[in-house]
This record gives sequence, structure tokens and C-alpha cells, in this order.
Amino acid sequence: MNTDSRTVSKAVIERIIEHTSDTRSFFLRPCNDRRLSFIPGQFLSLQLPVDGKTLTRPYSIASNPEDGGPLEICLNLVPGGQGSYYLFSLVAGDMVNFSGPWGTFTLKDPPAAECIFLADGVGIVPIRSMIRRALVHHSQFPVRLLYRADCEQHLLYREELESWARQHARFAFEPRLDHLSNRADGVTDSFREEIEARYIKQDEDHSRYFYICGVGAVVTQLRDLLRGGGYQRRAVLYEKW
Repeated sequence: MNTDSRTVSKAVIERIIEHTSDTRSFFLRPCNDRRLSFIPGQFLSLQLPVDGKTLTRPYSIASNPEDGGPLEICLNLVPGGQGSYYLFSLVAGDMVNFSGPWGTFTLKDPPAAECIFLADGVGIVPIRSMIRRALVHHSQFPVRLLYRADCEQHLLYREELESWARQHARFAFEPRLDHLSNRADGVTDSFREEIEARYIKQDEDHSRYFYICGVGAVVTQLRDLLRGGGYQRRAVLYEKW
């Protein structure tokens, strides 16, 4: 993510939801009832006062532009991560400074093609609003989410995603559970092999669009796998944290 510190605004933390012991959502209400326009997939740059200096950290927006409510960011408590530790120390009513929205990993108007979303862990955060945007557009093209997490508790927004799958016949939600101990160089062999088998070895239709988000090597490995398998560069979009 590229960040920018221009045009700093203030927001109040309206509420906090604890998904797990190390994963929380913060709902930010911009001051003066400012309505912030953003495209699904974009992020905010938070300016965090830590140890006498200001840290700038990017956090993807999980909420939908159409909601009109507070802006939701969702993040993990990163071991040694000063930004996440600072945010986890805050409570509802505290203020934060931010700029944005920023980012080019977005979905403004869904392409006229099948959309495959590949989310690894907390990488579901920007993808959540991108899927919602794809579903509210009238289209005959399928939308599919393959969502890998370490355990059931880390499948964020699962009930909502299952509800969308029931409401929209063209949306398929496929959770995948792989423990960290099984991971090799960032992405589990089983997840990589499934993507390769389904969309490269067993199917020559390269008209699909892929949206990939996660932490570390998993993102670039899947990107390179798909581009090397015949998909156009512009059809494989990604955000690596």
C-alpha cells in the first residue's frame, strides 16, 4: 500500500467489535458529520502518535460506500506492530487522525466477466465491500470467493457471506481452513494447488478477473501463478500487506 499524509481529518471511534482475541473492527465517524466517499477496496492512512513520533499506517475500509454509516477498519494485533498495539489500546470515544481514502486495488464497476476473489486471512477486509459492489450490479456473471483462514474463528464476516450466497444465486462462498503449520513460503500447498487445478490446468477460459488480498508472500505467489498460467496482467489485481 502507498500512503499519503495530506489533508488530515479527525474521526471518533464510535464502537469497537472484537472478532477474536487478536482481531478487532473499529468504526470511525468523521468529525462534523463529514460524509466520506470511497471506492470499494480503498484504505485510510491513520496517523498514530507512538513514542513521541507519528506513525502512518494504512488500513483497508471494510464497510460499504452505500451504507452511510461509520467507516469500518478491521485489523489483527501484529506481534511487535506499534500501530496495531496503539489502536488496540484505544476505546470508544477516542479520536484518531486520518487521511484518504487512497488506493488503486478497487472495484468501482464490475467487469463483464466472472469475478474470482481470493482472500487470505484478514485480506477479506477490502474484498468484503468489493463483493458487495459486484452483487448489487445487475449482471449475469458469477462471483466467487475462496477464503483461506487458519481456523473457523478467523473466517471474518462468515455469517454475512453465507447470507449473501443464499440471496444471490450467482455468488459462491467457499471457505478454506489451512493451519499455519502447513504453510510453505507463504501459501499453503493445498490452496495453491486448488487454484492451479481449477483455473489453469482444468480450464482454458482466461476471461475471468481475479482480486487477491492477504499478508505476505501468498499474494504475489498467487498473482504470479495466475499471470503465468495465461491470464492478462490487468485481469489479476492484488493488494499485498
